Amino acid sequence: MNRLLVVASSPHIRAEISTQKIMALVILSLLPAGAAGTYFLGTRSLLVIAVCIIACVASEAIWQKCTKQELTVSDLSATLTGLLLAYNLPPAIPLWMAAIGGVFCIIFVKQFFGGVGQNIMNPALAGRAMLLICWPVAMTTWTVQGVSSPTPLGIIKGVQAAGINVFTSPTPLPGAAGEAANFPSLFDAFIGRMGGCIGETSAVALLAGGVFLICVGVISWRIPVIYIATAAVMSVIFGRAAGPVYEVLFGGLLLGAFFMATDYVTSPLTPKGQVIFAFGCGLIASLIRAYGGYPEGVSYSILIMNLVVPLIDRATAPKILGEAKR
Repeated sequence: MNRLLVVASSPHIRAEISTQKIMALVILSLLPAGAAGTYFLGTRSLLVIAVCIIACVASEAIWQKCTKQELTVSDLSATLTGLLLAYNLPPAIPLWMAAIGGVFCIIFVKQFFGGVGQNIMNPALAGRAMLLICWPVAMTTWTVQGVSSPTPLGIIKGVQAAGINVFTSPTPLPGAAGEAANFPSLFDAFIGRMGGCIGETSAVALLAGGVFLICVGVISWRIPVIYIATAAVMSVIFGRAAGPVYEVLFGGLLLGAFFMATDYVTSPLTPKGQVIFAFGCGLIASLIRAYGGYPEGVSYSILIMNLVVPLIDRATAPKILGEAKR
């Protein structure tokens, strides 16, 4: 009888899907956005993507080799981190900066905390934040096929500072900003023909990838839908100068909502916690966009909410049947 009992630590029930397969599915879902970014922003985008992925994979392999750990680069987590970092960078960024960002993501944000599954914030977004702090000019220089242009959110920021509101003013937004040639149409914003980071410009590609991940069960609908809905509603409440549809299509909202806020390690475990987390992300992103010094707030909103995930999990943890109140 004793031979039938196997003592082991949890988890005792395992799913057939592995970390490698999950990462592969996410990478697959991101390919359309990368293809659109390369088409509209130029082929240099491919160099930035390649450098970020190589830097992340090499950093993880070298670190684990030097610390005599088991090599885990085959699980594709470092590859995905490099891809997401590249998607959060402008195509004109110097390649050596992109490489430094990749090293920072893996060594300082991931490996210093124990490796895959142990990091307290999203590595790719932390890398982007570090690069933005260290080299703000390079990180905010936008080009479309080699031609410099401001991002739509930057234009909106200027219009907002001038006190013009499209909801109440008959003056068209582009004319009011004096940059009609740079402000994209709704169709251009949907397909990705506008300035921005490599992987954030094409809404249709990001939506296709996000819906794919929901359909195959890799992510839940709660975080992306509530995040996006909150940002859209808050844009109206804060009187943003372009309207909720543009607010959703512009910047990194779709990329962040579907592919980074849903990170298993840095998002809440419970459904109620995911709702709180997503609402917080949408609120903070909208506050930064409306009142902050930067036109974009998606990265910082996710990073800030990453840090309070343990508190959210603790507050929303289901009660054990029969547990006595403390």
